[in-house]
Amino acid sequence: MTTSIQTMIQNAEHVTFMTGAGVSTASGIPDYRSKDGLYADKFHGLPPEYLLSHDCLVQQPELLYAFVKDNMYFPDAKPNVIHEQIAKLCNAGRASLITQNVDGLDRQAGNQQVVEFHGNLYDCYCTSDQQSVDWHDYMKSMYHDPDHGVIRPRIVLYGEGIAEKALQQSVQAVEAADLIVIVGTSFKVYPFAGLINYRRPGTQLVVVNNEPIPAGSVTAQYTGDAKAFFSELAGK
Repeated sequence: MTTSIQTMIQNAEHVTFMTGAGVSTASGIPDYRSKDGLYADKFHGLPPEYLLSHDCLVQQPELLYAFVKDNMYFPDAKPNVIHEQIAKLCNAGRASLITQNVDGLDRQAGNQQVVEFHGNLYDCYCTSDQQSVDWHDYMKSMYHDPDHGVIRPRIVLYGEGIAEKALQQSVQAVEAADLIVIVGTSFKVYPFAGLINYRRPGTQLVVVNNEPIPAGSVTAQYTGDAKAFFSELAGK
């Protein structure tokens, strides 16, 4: 199965990769819903779904700030072979990437064809004057010095919509593909999972993940370590 999927990737005219947290766990960044993931423990007795919500930003911004700062930033993390191989295909003009990840590792890997569907933790701004703020300053304080406005990363919180540009680019990437490869995601979060509904008739759909996922009519599925899969792909 590994060889057949890798052959499909090599022979496709245009591959669109759709990736999730399982890609970055190989770089030491925890996922969300596994037993050791970000959502495993409550913080101040509150569920992460609230702490990462627009309601929390408005009502208790200091809690959102503490949770994000202490649990989501891994500036020393480096791209792994999955990021690197996808970037190589994308930059060769043979692929596109839509990622749920907000860690910026795909851009760090040099990928020039990535849509960060849920935003990027390292892209911060002041909610009062909309000015960009260096993430290092955000790590020091949640308040913007000039106007004492609340700083936030430009990520999609619960209760917020996907940025229109990201949504349009994602739909275009799915429509352009003759092969869609889903990597490292439970594929249960919408509207991300719903993007495959925009694929053209006949577009092949394959999955590289630790466990089977509910992605509808799948052409082929590799159940195992995505890092091992892409390491083998790199050697071909």
